[in-house]
Amino acid sequence: MAARAFWQGQLRLALVSIPVEVYPATRSGAAISFHQIHEPSGKRIRYEKVAPGVGPVDREEIVKGYEVSRGNYVLLDDEEIESVRIESRKTLELVQFVGSDEIDVLYYEKPYFVVPADDLAEDAYIVLREALRQTRTVGLGQLSVRGREQLVSLKPCGRGLIMEVLRYADEVQRAQNWFRDIPTRDADPELLDLAASLIEKKTARFAPDKFHDRYVDALHALIDKKVKAKGERIIEDPDADPAPKGGNVIDLMAALKQSLGTGGDEDQGRPRKRAASSSRRKRA
Repeated sequence: MAARAFWQGQLRLALVSIPVEVYPATRSGAAISFHQIHEPSGKRIRYEKVAPGVGPVDREEIVKGYEVSRGNYVLLDDEEIESVRIESRKTLELVQFVGSDEIDVLYYEKPYFVVPADDLAEDAYIVLREALRQTRTVGLGQLSVRGREQLVSLKPCGRGLIMEVLRYADEVQRAQNWFRDIPTRDADPELLDLAASLIEKKTARFAPDKFHDRYVDALHALIDKKVKAKGERIIEDPDADPAPKGGNVIDLMAALKQSLGTGGDEDQGRPRKRAASSSRRKRA
């Protein structure tokens, strides 16, 4: 089954229009959802719309309300809400360009693939891609789709272009509000060298397929086991190691050395040797 385009239209740069199609670059993970079941009957629990002091109400009697103060609501019907929806447009105009490293990671929300709609669009598409790459910039615009406007960025990605939906400024919290109480002092040089050595030791190419949601995997295994047991309950293994409780404060120096595979006093010379090597690399 062919993928369905999230959006189709014209990508416009000044007087140049490029027909493109936009497709989601991500998909939902292997999340597991549960239903609430009435165990004696095996029936699924359903929920009714209920108003306090009134009881169950008909769907036709329900309207949307925006709380302007505690207990006070402005009521809006579907027609009023529909009247202010932004009309979907078939043009995404790039209105500004910024340095590729100027957008904070907090603003990025969701990526999409942008591809030429046909063979005739390929030349202009390639020119735009290479121009963005050469100038090391990201294009910005606002995409009108499904009744609202989304701030988006456009940047090169291999042979193609990636569009990323960005959060608006009022959706992002200032990092300073969370980090202001963290001391600004420099790190201990010896500890820093040990930490850098550990990072170097564990550095490898990014391979996302090596990482799995172990909780979801465990849930699948549990469900499969229950199915094969034909409804029998799973008994907890009495021989399983108990979960650790509490914890001691571990010396940071010792933990870093242990992670690197170094010992205690007999290995004290090795970190200093790395530090000298690190200094030589910096001078080079």
